Amino acid sequence: MQSQERGWATVVSDWSHDQETFKVSWGKAMMWIFLLSDTFIFGTFLVGYMTVRMSAVEPWPVADEVFALTIAGHTIPLVLIAIMTFILITSSGTMALAVNYGYRRNRKVAATLMWVTAILGASFVGMQAFEWSKLIEEGVRPWGNPLGAAQFGAAFYMITGFHGLHVSIGVLLLVIYAHKVGRGDYEASGDYGIVETVGLYWHFVDLVWVFIFAFFYLW
Repeated sequence: MQSQERGWATVVSDWSHDQETFKVSWGKAMMWIFLLSDTFIFGTFLVGYMTVRMSAVEPWPVADEVFALTIAGHTIPLVLIAIMTFILITSSGTMALAVNYGYRRNRKVAATLMWVTAILGASFVGMQAFEWSKLIEEGVRPWGNPLGAAQFGAAFYMITGFHGLHVSIGVLLLVIYAHKVGRGDYEASGDYGIVETVGLYWHFVDLVWVFIFAFFYLW
């Protein structure tokens, strides 16, 4: 009983003195908690999307037709979506390299890779804006859809918009911390854990896109 009380006293002491618990920094632990809660939100959205799609009375729009682009007189299905997916997968690789070089304390390379990741993320958001504008021109609205089931517009704009917001926030975080890393703000302490924390967020955003890609564009 006394040993158990001493154990709890140690836990209380660690937490009250703002110490790292379980050898994980507070920033990293809080990011994991945030990502867990965000997983539930995206999961709810996607389950709702499946329910709406399977219960729709009108035909659901065909992805190959809705998301096709005409290039040089040829209609190519999902070409823009394929490029967007490639960009996000590539950005996940550059982010992983940034984390690696951060822990090597090579701040110049780490900052450069974070800038590259931010540029790729901004490119993705720009392409998503183009995709939205194309659908809006075709008359797709959250409350109506001339291409098929009316629920398509509401589900598409809500889920892809929510994901696009996350990507935009990620780009902002990357720009801020790439500047701080490149400036040498963490050189004195030698702690580049913030690069990994930002990387966790970015990898999560990339992973969510894989599910959105499968549900909206391949199903």
